[in-house]
Amino acid sequence: MRNLKVIILLLITTLALPAFAEVRLVMVEEEGCPWCARWNAEVGDVYANTQEGQIAPLLRHDIRLPAPEGVTFSSPPQYTPTFILLVDGIEVNRIEGYPGEAFFWGLLGLMLADLPESTGGASGS
Repeated sequence: MRNLKVIILLLITTLALPAFAEVRLVMVEEEGCPWCARWNAEVGDVYANTQEGQIAPLLRHDIRLPAPEGVTFSSPPQYTPTFILLVDGIEVNRIEGYPGEAFFWGLLGLMLADLPESTGGASGS
């Protein structure tokens, strides 16, 4: 009986928590892309440790492959790198190309600031 009470309490507590959408940043890349290599050198090693990387974890994707399962792009990516911001697997914004580290962080910051509060992203943190 005690176990049942614990399970019910856990369910009620879990259901009471706000449900946040999953936010991901897809990096569409291809082997031999010099701009992808530049992003990797300037940003790639630190991305996961930044606030942006915590809000939108990186998912790498080869441009030659179909969209990952459960992902919907608004249009097929044409350039590498392309950075596509997803909310629950649906594209909400993108950066085509790599304009350099400063511009990348600024553009990504604007994209994250535009997320609805329900995502738990920049506006909702």
